[in-house]
Amino acid sequence: MIKLFKVKEKQRELAENAGGGPPIKKQSAGELCVHKDISELNLPKSCTIQFPNGKDDLMNFEVTIRPDDGYYLGGTFLFSFQVSLIYPHEAPKVKCKTKVYHPNIDLEGNVCLNILREGWKPVLSINTVIYGLFHLFTEPNYEDPLNHDVAAVLRDNPKLFESNVRRAMAGGYVGQTFFARCM
Repeated sequence: MIKLFKVKEKQRELAENAGGGPPIKKQSAGELCVHKDISELNLPKSCTIQFPNGKDDLMNFEVTIRPDDGYYLGGTFLFSFQVSLIYPHEAPKVKCKTKVYHPNIDLEGNVCLNILREGWKPVLSINTVIYGLFHLFTEPNYEDPLNHDVAAVLRDNPKLFESNVRRAMAGGYVGQTFFARCM
């Protein structure tokens, strides 16, 4: 009986491709959801999305965030997104490609945002994630840090934190760590 289903599936594919054109690639449910999310994006003016592999690869893209308020005003931060085929049942994998002095982003680019971990729910979208990332730059959170040293500076000495952010974004050392210019 299983063979019968395979034969019927093959016949259906042949019928669909009978026009002589290239075979039509069927999209997974995850790809369809990402396509819908991207078509409905409502980003802040200071955020842009790029597809380095072309528009045919919607599962891997980059988002640039240019905060328009807060400590990170004037900076440009690039994030890569990798979306699995089981999206929206699994959160996208997000990495910050810009080395940043931030309590919620470590020096390897890992991001501490609850909706990318235990707070993820299938009703959330790519738009929600981008707004969450944007919010990390306008309101960094020292209470849920990934970089504990930076979080302690923000908590204990906000003026020093602001100075360190400016120094890092301008390009230079903060302590023993070098940051490339991102302004």
